[in-house]
Amino acid sequence: MTSAKRGMGDRIVLATLLCILLLSGPASARGWAEREDWSRLFRAESIEGTLVVFDERDGARWVHDEARARQRFIPASTFKIPHLLFALDAGIAKDEFQTFRWDGVSRRFPHWNRDQTLRSSLSGSVVWVYQDVARRLGEKKERRYLRKIGYGNRDISGGIDRFWLEGGLRISAVEQIELLRKLHRNALPFKVEHQRLVKDLMLIDAGRDTLLRGKTGWAFDVDPQIGWFVGWVERPQGAVFFAMNMQMPNGAADASKREAIVRAALRGLDALSASSL
Repeated sequence: MTSAKRGMGDRIVLATLLCILLLSGPASARGWAEREDWSRLFRAESIEGTLVVFDERDGARWVHDEARARQRFIPASTFKIPHLLFALDAGIAKDEFQTFRWDGVSRRFPHWNRDQTLRSSLSGSVVWVYQDVARRLGEKKERRYLRKIGYGNRDISGGIDRFWLEGGLRISAVEQIELLRKLHRNALPFKVEHQRLVKDLMLIDAGRDTLLRGKTGWAFDVDPQIGWFVGWVERPQGAVFFAMNMQMPNGAADASKREAIVRAALRGLDALSASSL
């Protein structure tokens, strides 16, 4: 074989390998397409933030503000998703019927001041339940679990019961998508029944042919305050994953904007019906 033919063969092999890597690599390794219409959604709410969507129906990857999408922020209550898995794996939480007894201490939100189940603690973002979980897990197990799933920067500085609220833990919107995709496929390193339970607890809305699963987050003890909404929509043709974070300069007055922006973007992709609020 001549050197020219060998060179051509080598180039074909390299091109083939490159195609395989591009097709098989994670979403974070591929390109994201900017959406100008999503920029308008954020401007209409006078909010600075990012939104990332991975659409399994056609493989599309959409983003508003890719630089921010790759920047890590404190996860706040979106960390309850993996934290539930840690608690179930460690035997601290048993099932959705388990009761966590309120200690009688009056806290920030009235609905926190009562006994809780796993479902109410997730839907109501009841911080004290997960602070109790963290104290019972301890630093060694928290670090081990964070390494196990490759969660963000895996930093638990700032206190065992505060590290995801105002401490050192950080994760990007792109990394949130990767975690959600694994959970959707029961591909995280935990029992399948535990992953299925967490997904059940994440259910927000159910339509005729759609299921919306997700979790909001609000880091109100940091400056600037940070809001999150992460999750996915299940459709017959495939799941549509989303992760958004934003600054909340007006605190609670900005809270509803998290879901409003995401739902509007998903309706624009025909992931949610026009009648979805």
